[in-house]
Amino acid sequence: MTRKSTASRALASLAAALAVSALLAGCSSHAAEAVAPHAAVRVAPATTGPATQAIVTNGVVANKDEMRLSFKVAGVIRKIYVEQGAPLHAGERLAEIEQTEINAQLEQARALADKAQRDRARGERLYADEVISLEQLQDLRTQAATQRAQLQSVEFNRGYSVITARGDGVVLRKLAQERELVPAGQAVLVVGTHGRGYVVRAALSDRELVQLKLDDPAEVRLDAYPNQLLHGALSEIASAADEKTGLFPVEVRLESPPAALASGLVAKLRLYPAAGRAQTLTYVPVGAVVEGSGDRASVFVVDGGRARRREVRVAFIDPTGVALAHGVAAGERVVTDGALYLEDNDPIDIVPDSARLGAGANLAAR
Repeated sequence: MTRKSTASRALASLAAALAVSALLAGCSSHAAEAVAPHAAVRVAPATTGPATQAIVTNGVVANKDEMRLSFKVAGVIRKIYVEQGAPLHAGERLAEIEQTEINAQLEQARALADKAQRDRARGERLYADEVISLEQLQDLRTQAATQRAQLQSVEFNRGYSVITARGDGVVLRKLAQERELVPAGQAVLVVGTHGRGYVVRAALSDRELVQLKLDDPAEVRLDAYPNQLLHGALSEIASAADEKTGLFPVEVRLESPPAALASGLVAKLRLYPAAGRAQTLTYVPVGAVVEGSGDRASVFVVDGGRARRREVRVAFIDPTGVALAHGVAAGERVVTDGALYLEDNDPIDIVPDSARLGAGANLAAR
C-alpha cells in the first residue's frame, strides 16, 4: 500500500468524523432548545380606569333624617314611652313632662284673656254712651289683644310638652331618664326616620374637596358586611370647613342599603371625582410591576409563549391596581404571579387561576 493511498483514507476518515460531530452538535442544540425550561406564571388583562386617583376616607353611616327631640318648656320628665333601638310609628307618643305647671299657666292665661275680653266689651258700651274717652277704649282693646296672644303662646308651649314621632323610624339614643328635670331645648331622644334613607357622613381636606361635584359616584364597604359592596352618590358638600378640625363635611347617599343597616356603622368610602372620569388610564395589577424606580418601572407582556419586558411610566398606585401613563394598552395580558423570576423573552407556561402556584415552581423552572 502506497503512502498516498494511506493519506487519502485518513483524510476521508477525518471528514466523516467532522460531519458526524457537526450532526451530533446540531442535534444536541435542537434538543437543548426543545427542553428549555418554561416558567409557570399567571397573567391578567390590563384594564382601563379613571385618570385621577380615587379619594379614600372613612365615614359613619347615619339616617338622613336624624333628629334630636326636646321639650319646648322646662320641666320634670313624667314618662318616656320608648327605649333605645325601639321602632317608631308616625304620631306615636314618645315622652312627656309633668303637666301640672303648664296646665296652671294655661288656666291663668285663659282667665286673663277672658277678663280682658269682658273689659273690652264693657269699654265699647261705655264709649258708645260717651262715658270713657277713645284713648281709654283703645287701651282696653290693646290689653285684650295682649292677653289673647299670651294665651296662644301658652297653648303652643303646652303642645310641645309632649314629644311625638313625626314618621316611622327608630330610636337611636335615649339621653334622659324619667323624673329628671330638663331645661327647655335639651335633647331627650335622638331618632331617625326611614323616609329619606341612609347616608355616609365623612370629612375631607380642601385639596380633596375641590376635585368633587354633586352626584359623583362612590363605593362603600362596611365592616358589618365585609363581602358586600354598596354604591352611592355624593349628595352634600359643605361650603365651609368645620372650625374644630378644618375639614369639610360631605354626605354620600346610599343606594339600596341592606335592610338591617344601623346608624353609627363605620364605613370605608371611595369617591370618584368627575374630572378623573372624563379621561382614562391603563390599570395593571400591583403584582405585575417589577423593578420600579420613581415613576419608572417594568412589566412583562405576554407575546405568544414568551414574556417580553416592557418599560412603563406609573401615574399613581391605587388599591385597585397601578395606573400607567404609558407603556401598556388596555387588553394586553401582563404577567402577575411569577413576574419577579422572569427575564426578557423567557418562555412561559400560563397557569389557570384555580391552580396552585408558588415561588418554588418558578425557581425550579429557572
